[in-house]
Amino acid sequence: MSIQSREIKTFFFSQYFSDGLRISAGLLLPAVIFAQFDMLQTGLTISLGAACMSVLDTPGPVMHKRNAMLIGNALVFLVAMLTGFARFNLWCLGIEVTLLTFICSFLVVYGNRAAAIGTAGLLAMIFVMDKALKPQDILSYSLTVSSGGIWYMLWSLIFFGIRPYRAAQQALGENISDIVSYLRIKADFYLPETDIDENYKKLVLKQIQVSQHQDAVREMLFKSRLVVRESTNYSRMLVLTFVDLVDLFEQIMATHYDYNHMREQYADTGILEDIGKMLHRMGDELDNIGYAVLSNTSYHTSVRFLPQLEELKTRIDAIGSEGSSGSNMALKKVLINLRDLNQKIINIYRYHKTRTAKKLIKNPHQVEYNKFVEHQDYSPRVLLDNLTFESSTFRFALRVSLVCLVGFLITKSPMLLHFINTVSGRKISFGQHSYWVILTIIVIVKPAFSLSKQRNYQRLFGTIGGGLVGVAILTFIHNDTAQFLILAVLMVGAYSFMRTNYVVAVTLMTPYVLILFKFLGVGHLNIFEERIIDTIIGSAIALGANYFLFPSWESEQLKEVSHEMLTANTGYLLKIAETISGVPVSTTEYKLARKEVYIKSANLAAAFERMTSEPKSRQQKVKDLHKFVVLNHILSSYIATMASTVAGKDVHRTKADILKLMRRSITVLNESSKKLGGKIMDFTGEKNTAETPELKDLNADENLLKEQLGFVQKISADIAKTTDNLLLQ
Repeated sequence: MSIQSREIKTFFFSQYFSDGLRISAGLLLPAVIFAQFDMLQTGLTISLGAACMSVLDTPGPVMHKRNAMLIGNALVFLVAMLTGFARFNLWCLGIEVTLLTFICSFLVVYGNRAAAIGTAGLLAMIFVMDKALKPQDILSYSLTVSSGGIWYMLWSLIFFGIRPYRAAQQALGENISDIVSYLRIKADFYLPETDIDENYKKLVLKQIQVSQHQDAVREMLFKSRLVVRESTNYSRMLVLTFVDLVDLFEQIMATHYDYNHMREQYADTGILEDIGKMLHRMGDELDNIGYAVLSNTSYHTSVRFLPQLEELKTRIDAIGSEGSSGSNMALKKVLINLRDLNQKIINIYRYHKTRTAKKLIKNPHQVEYNKFVEHQDYSPRVLLDNLTFESSTFRFALRVSLVCLVGFLITKSPMLLHFINTVSGRKISFGQHSYWVILTIIVIVKPAFSLSKQRNYQRLFGTIGGGLVGVAILTFIHNDTAQFLILAVLMVGAYSFMRTNYVVAVTLMTPYVLILFKFLGVGHLNIFEERIIDTIIGSAIALGANYFLFPSWESEQLKEVSHEMLTANTGYLLKIAETISGVPVSTTEYKLARKEVYIKSANLAAAFERMTSEPKSRQQKVKDLHKFVVLNHILSSYIATMASTVAGKDVHRTKADILKLMRRSITVLNESSKKLGGKIMDFTGEKNTAETPELKDLNADENLLKEQLGFVQKISADIAKTTDNLLLQ
């Protein structure tokens, strides 16, 4: 199968395409069915309610999705009623727009799902605010909109009931693909033509994606009672595959060394290039398994890496015996990691292959799954604590509220309509769908400046490009059936790309909206002009607000995420220190520390990337910050390398001089964290070191551990210097 063919099939098997099909069908069916009974307007009203609920149809446990949609439906009904009456008075409608946008935007303090509930409420307001309703029709219209929300909720839950594991399986397959990309980037470090600094940039960016997708899969699996508690072979296969996949990701991180030094030491042997090619082949095998998981198909492999690993071992032993390249201890450690990586790939392959052939052992890792997911605090205290101008969430909600009020006032201004008609030289029916301005503002304005800036350009270019496509379709294709089929295809594409490529989603959405309005009897050229004007106005208002109205600059947040990263790395290192000093550390404790490192590392890298998109005047210490990000990533990799050696083994004690190295590194990291406002992590195993004899003779494992700790101490010192540079004004 060619690469292009695989990519196309992967898209059609992905959860994004499944979401696009489900959402499109859920929105189209009411309108199509009611149109058969000459009740198209009723069908479209039901579809509007379904559209409000579709924003809540995001990946996650079905129980959370159901609860969110129940709350969302109640909110949509109340907002539709309120807006229906408020629209009779321009002042009342303006007050509602201001207050409701603030309240709904402020819900982001309770997490993404709560924020989606707020978005559903805002969509209900937007859809109703320009609807000419008589007072006696408002209740029935609001009930009709709510019936659409209820319809969509049942539609979504039915899909889950038919294939309860499919969404988790798709997310798992996509996460495997992410890790394959990460593995290939790591493999490139061993190839002589690779620029190490540039490769680190790629690695950090890919880690953000891996971490985000792992969080999504973790929530799907570990928060779902159906998956974790059910005793089916299939549910256990999903959980066990994911647990081993996270371990495999750590194993990939553990294949990290001082690549510049290794290139100098083994330049003439060719061994590093062979290691890189081996990792690429392992990536290809894992990619095949991931595709089988994603597509829900069987996969029978004939690839065996053990003979190649034995050949690699022979070459590494020969390098050690020659003595010309110095010690081969680092290469032996790489070989161990390659063997472990191979075993993890075999395990994942067997889980997939034997999911129906025989029973799998339930939770062989003895992991307490519920500890690995974040539990959102929904208490009123969270809301009250953020009702202050110091809260970035409060400033964001206030910014959205004021900007929507400005957009509302502008669209209701006769002077603006006169100005546009004067400039264009002809009469444009601007204002008939003025809610597009507020809709544009809501989807563009985000808590972070860089995200808003990116979404702004994507919305503007996508609308213009998509509008031109829509006009071309309506100009050259006059058959109603053909237009409807094109509308359906565009709709599926738009919702399929909504979470992955927003500019493509908007480009596809705009022509389907124009075709829809054509079916409603509205001229397509006038609608195109109005949509473009509304989008430009909304984009301009949102862009100005991002710069001047309570902006949230990433440079102001980086100090906090930096000390969180240091705290996580220190905590991870502490688990290794406790293990080798004789303190019992459970598998769950170790994995929790590792998870914290992955999340904080991704947060730091993402914050840095967002900062680089901000105005130059707001970018501070860019080179030092980039160095800080890379050094922490390297530190995490070194700790993972040690963890792969000591974690999960029986409690033991090591030599005192090794523990001294460990203690020094922890002290340096604690000091750096403290300078950034972080907390100190205590070494509880320190009390045992006095009982440990200090011996000069170290075995091979201890020598390697001492060498690795030397690297950790060096990186910790580099982090301390970089931290000092960051704090210099």
